[in-house]
Amino acid sequence: MLQPLVNESSQNLPLLETQANRESNARSYPRRLPLAIQKAEGIHVTDMDGKVFIDCLAGAGTLALGHNHPVVVEAIRTTLDQQVPLHTLDLTTPVKDAFIEELFSSLPSSFADDARVHFCGPSGADGIEAALKLAKTATGRSGVFSFHGGYHGSTHATMSLSGTLHQKGAIHGLIPDVHFLPYPYTYRCPFGIGGEQGHQLSTRYLESILHDPESGILPPAALILEVVQGEGGAIPAPVEWLREIRRITAEANIPLIIDEVQTGFGRTGKLFAFEHAGIEPDILVLSKAIGGSLPLSVLVYRKKYDQWQPGAHIGTFRGNQLAMAAGLASLRYIKSENLAEQALHKGQQLQTKLNELKQQCGEIGDVRGQGLMIGVEIVHSDGETDRLGNPLANPDLASRIQRRCFQKGLILEVGGRHSSVVRFLPPLTVTKEEIEQISDIFSAAVRELCLTQEISAAG
Repeated sequence: MLQPLVNESSQNLPLLETQANRESNARSYPRRLPLAIQKAEGIHVTDMDGKVFIDCLAGAGTLALGHNHPVVVEAIRTTLDQQVPLHTLDLTTPVKDAFIEELFSSLPSSFADDARVHFCGPSGADGIEAALKLAKTATGRSGVFSFHGGYHGSTHATMSLSGTLHQKGAIHGLIPDVHFLPYPYTYRCPFGIGGEQGHQLSTRYLESILHDPESGILPPAALILEVVQGEGGAIPAPVEWLREIRRITAEANIPLIIDEVQTGFGRTGKLFAFEHAGIEPDILVLSKAIGGSLPLSVLVYRKKYDQWQPGAHIGTFRGNQLAMAAGLASLRYIKSENLAEQALHKGQQLQTKLNELKQQCGEIGDVRGQGLMIGVEIVHSDGETDRLGNPLANPDLASRIQRRCFQKGLILEVGGRHSSVVRFLPPLTVTKEEIEQISDIFSAAVRELCLTQEISAAG
């Protein structure tokens, strides 16, 4: 049996009990990761008992440089020492101007040279909300195309665009006219085919909707997608599929919104995930890592869509100067240290180790991802399948693996279909030696639990 995660003598317990008594029932991470953090540096966090954990959650990808990176801390201190106003709404400052300049110089020039930027409220969800309003204003249309497995936030509108049914069940009256399309999920192909044929069917289905006069669906205001689905289970889209989606939307004059809230700034092995396919969005949504660990959300979009009126999308905290300073320093460091390219190689290192484990453990159904955004899908190994012939998801084992890793000092997230995908999102600064540590702990946890299952089944 797994031991309790927090014992009665733990210094974490008083804080965890207070949290449970005072915070809302909607809190999520503390239920799976009962942790009270005393301090954090780099990839490590230390709890109230002095136990050190390797953090492969990293603020759900927000902490691109890990906790309290020196360049981020220095940028914040310098900004404070200069008496820069911390809160400016959308008034400009030298910090904001330098941030915009660095951001635009990081984007493909053909996109940046024809772009405008809009600062949103501090969450990625607010950026998605703004993108919807922008597209609807510019096109005069109301519908939106989204994808199965997509996740774009938990506000009323962004939940409407997301595939996560468990969030939607209790919420009535979500925004209308959202149509979901099949995403090319090779391991669990929605057409039961997989591979190149599967993603070709996805794009042909989209073209059929747009050109069939009896499809029942009017041309949308926008199509929104993630290049790598994050909460959906670290599912990377094939570059050929992305190119076809870009071609189809361009020909149909449908604004393409690319949600890079989690993938942006080096996470996938490029500064921006859409660069893997050599395409460009019409509207780009950025958050998480863009603020250098502090709250910030930004839209970058083509000038022709800049048709909304003054005050069309506002937010009190869209002028977070500390976040702009930290984001500026973080982006410069990511570029100067080639962290995007390093993320690609380190991700390959981790995937190689995980695939070696997959060969030894039938409960690992799939290892996938891009850069340092990796998912391991946990399944039943008894051969039972669903109606499309896919192995049955094993959320209970995925949860037990997460729990055992936590006991061993490794913080991981679980997501994807049926919450059966163990996700790895370490900081971009993770070292090769730390990748080995992460792999060793995960492998030990999986072997222990899979062996226990095999012995129980044999008994």
